[in-house]
Amino acid sequence: MIELVHVQRQFQSMKDRIMEQLAAVIDSGAYILGPNVEQFEAEAAAYLGVKHAIGVANGTDALVLALDACGIGSGDEVITTPYTFFASAESVSRVGAKPVFVDIDPVTYNLRPDLIEQAITPATKAIIPVHLFGQPADMAEIMEIAERHGLIVIEDACQAFGAEYEGKRVGSIGHLACFSFFPTKNLSTLGDGGLITTSDDQLAARIRQLRHHGSKVKYIHECIGYNSRLDELHAAILRIGLEHIDQWNEARRKLAERYYEHLKGHPLITLPKEAEGRKHIYHLFCLESEKREEIVQHLKHSGIQSGVYYPLPLHLQEAYRQLGGQPGDCPVAEAKSQTMFAIPMSPYLTWEEQDQVIAALRQLDGGARE
Repeated sequence: MIELVHVQRQFQSMKDRIMEQLAAVIDSGAYILGPNVEQFEAEAAAYLGVKHAIGVANGTDALVLALDACGIGSGDEVITTPYTFFASAESVSRVGAKPVFVDIDPVTYNLRPDLIEQAITPATKAIIPVHLFGQPADMAEIMEIAERHGLIVIEDACQAFGAEYEGKRVGSIGHLACFSFFPTKNLSTLGDGGLITTSDDQLAARIRQLRHHGSKVKYIHECIGYNSRLDELHAAILRIGLEHIDQWNEARRKLAERYYEHLKGHPLITLPKEAEGRKHIYHLFCLESEKREEIVQHLKHSGIQSGVYYPLPLHLQEAYRQLGGQPGDCPVAEAKSQTMFAIPMSPYLTWEEQDQVIAALRQLDGGARE
């Protein structure tokens, strides 16, 4: 079976160093908010081009803490996309605010800035653009809209560590940004982990306090916070991965080029497109097809995994029934939910395996093109 991602291969490539670091962490006696966390935060901040990087327990907590740090809560509205993983909206609900869904661009699958502006009300406090599948959202227009209306921008960069927009790494453009280090991410660890970035000193201090039970001084609690801390072992693994992230992302981009080269013109599928001025890092390589189910089953029978991202837009989820979302509210997102699917992509996908994926897809095209 050719897997959709190759998490085990990635960690096997670092296994010896991970085991060394595990032993070092055990011997150190420092397991929470120790030197590895401090060093990873400094290294990640330097890589991303921000003043502050704050490690937290996972990507969802990163979004929740970022919203909380900005004072967003009951009665507030946050504009975001309906075509993303549930956590992008769930975090808004978790702080008591209301997610407002606007439709996506049919090419990049990210928020459409013109629709953002139409959705702004007096209750709007923030925008959460998602850099979906590793492709940056249109941050210049989003930041311009936010500045014009006095809104906070929180980048959901959970799928996009290392992606770039007009020469800047995502995570350094909005007022804050959030990352996930779930095992399948481009930069990942053996479990959950997350990061919040900002260049605002006050927001950074607030987040550091919130992640540690609202405490700046041990046993002195100035506010209600969270228990959301990146532990030493995960930080140590992430420090190793950070050394390889550019190499891994370039491997993904090379594999994407090969998919483009061999699948262009396929009558049943539409390939993703890299928007001008953006560096896509292909967390997922997603295709579109009206024949999705047929293709997915063909791949399965050919020993190739695939995945549907995402089968039901957020505005139509049962959890958001009370918001009154209806079919037709976000027609592009709804259409993509019926046609999009991912094919194998990872730095450790071999060209031989990729050739098998390409050959299987071309069987549905007669395989006549060279």
